[in-house]
Amino acid sequence: MGQRIMSGILDIPQAIEQSKLFSGINRDYLRMIAAISRMGRYNFGDVIIEQGSVTKELYIIAAGEVDIQVDQSIFGDLTSTGLVRIATLRRGETFGEIAIIDDGARSATVTSGQSDTHLVSISRDALLELCQEYPNLGYLLMRNMAINLATTLRNRTTEFQLRELLSM
Repeated sequence: MGQRIMSGILDIPQAIEQSKLFSGINRDYLRMIAAISRMGRYNFGDVIIEQGSVTKELYIIAAGEVDIQVDQSIFGDLTSTGLVRIATLRRGETFGEIAIIDDGARSATVTSGQSDTHLVSISRDALLELCQEYPNLGYLLMRNMAINLATTLRNRTTEFQLRELLSM
């Protein structure tokens, strides 16, 4: 896999290789994953995933950033409407991992936080087909997904606890 960066944009193989989600996965598997991936370009404010929609892609940020937003009503305030940003993700980070696990509705809206944001997308169906053909790849991917989700939950819980303490 080449280590190419053009204008600050990671190419598909490099974006996959640098993502924590694909940590510990050998280069042959990474090449196969790159072959089923595609690069997309987004402008500031473009909606990539809409909360409540059903999508079948996992995304890796190759350049730029995305904002993760949720409808305010999930916080219990039914009188408030609109989206509130809960996180910003940057180059090398992933989102949409849950789409690989289930066919459920997306839990957040994801928008491009910058112009010229480049995202690598990987189809759920194509990735699962690879995992069925290469069970070790499937095991490593699911292990990494579990680690990433546990870390995210742990960090969010700590953030909420700190906010609660600071508001006292």
